[in-house]
Amino acid sequence: MTIALQSFGGAGTVTGSRHLLAADNAKLLIDCGMFQGAKVLREKNWAPFPIDPKTIDAVVLTHAHLDHSGYLPKLVREGFEGPVFCTAATADLCEILLKDSAHIAEKDAEHANRKGYSRHKPALPLYTMRDAERALAQLHPIAFGGEQALPGGASLRFMRAGHILGAAIAEIRLQDRTLIFSG
Repeated sequence: MTIALQSFGGAGTVTGSRHLLAADNAKLLIDCGMFQGAKVLREKNWAPFPIDPKTIDAVVLTHAHLDHSGYLPKLVREGFEGPVFCTAATADLCEILLKDSAHIAEKDAEHANRKGYSRHKPALPLYTMRDAERALAQLHPIAFGGEQALPGGASLRFMRAGHILGAAIAEIRLQDRTLIFSG
């Protein structure tokens, strides 16, 4: 079995955490963060995702901070339909953060259009409230310590991390390998 790990963010910078774990028969995205900070980083949110979101089988979120979960509504809008595994507290916080992020993005686009300062005609939000709600519907909370089957014969176990409420260390077992993502 071939296993590959690619980082599409969170490498070379502390924002935009997105790591693709690909095996012969499954693609798992660990974290789905938006890039924040300098304009050169934020512009990466608008680039096409490096692989077709329809080909991703599942997403695992280590915690709710937007640099780990904030790209999820855009990924869903672009075709991702699989489950998003996280802790219950992460799901609760994502409901607040993703809706708030969508609201701010919509208001910023509306303001830019009203004031005419965007180079885009019309200015659009990165994602909308509807996109956030669709992404939230795909969340599947799992308990700390419990084992969750993942596509491709992998399994997931969350261990407590002290970062924020609900933060987890994700232990993914695939064949004879164990990978740990600390978020």
